[in-house]
Amino acid sequence: MSSVDQQQGGIMPAKKLDLKQQFRHLYEPSPKQVTVVDVPPLNYLMIDGAGDPNSAIGYKQAVEALYSLAYRLKFLVKKEQGTDYAVMPLEGLWWTPDMATFSVENKDEWLWTMLILQPEFVTAEQVEAARAEVARKKDVPALPLVRLERYHEGLSVQILHIGPYAAEAPTIERMHAFIQKNGWMPGGKHHEIYLSDPTRTASDKLKTVLRQPVRAVEQK
Repeated sequence: MSSVDQQQGGIMPAKKLDLKQQFRHLYEPSPKQVTVVDVPPLNYLMIDGAGDPNSAIGYKQAVEALYSLAYRLKFLVKKEQGTDYAVMPLEGLWWTPDMATFSVENKDEWLWTMLILQPEFVTAEQVEAARAEVARKKDVPALPLVRLERYHEGLSVQILHIGPYAAEAPTIERMHAFIQKNGWMPGGKHHEIYLSDPTRTASDKLKTVLRQPVRAVEQK
């Protein structure tokens, strides 16, 4: 498809792809009630790590690498294909080997995967080309650790949390109470989507999607 359309004798630029609008049900949940979603397989730039995100150098390097690659990839795709899209918000999967011990009091024990959603048409070859461009221009220590991977959460529940990250506990408890009430149990890693820039947004106005994959309770 051409990157321009003829309209009434003029030339109109192609519309910008809006992934947030395309997956609106996944990125704009209600803050008032827990909702059920079926998350399809989606492609992400991903990077793994461990430790307290507030103090671990590896976490800061991971986020730097993700954003550096995501923006370079966006510009490369636009140049090659004439298709523009907005870089999606940062997301995080959080867990511990034994989820029974997962606690905000023990962040040093956390394992995490940070990720950024990518359009379906982005290829592994384009990711490698963008990685090479980033590496030529600046030193990004964690850049080699970023990968393009398909991730499928499936049946999940989610809710929008408004406020500081440290105040998420009551909202998460509501979500887990909903899970139990409906005869489910957590079936995957705790997922957060950071819709707000914490450097530009007051902490009481931060918007974070909280999501938990679920599965049926195992019968004994």
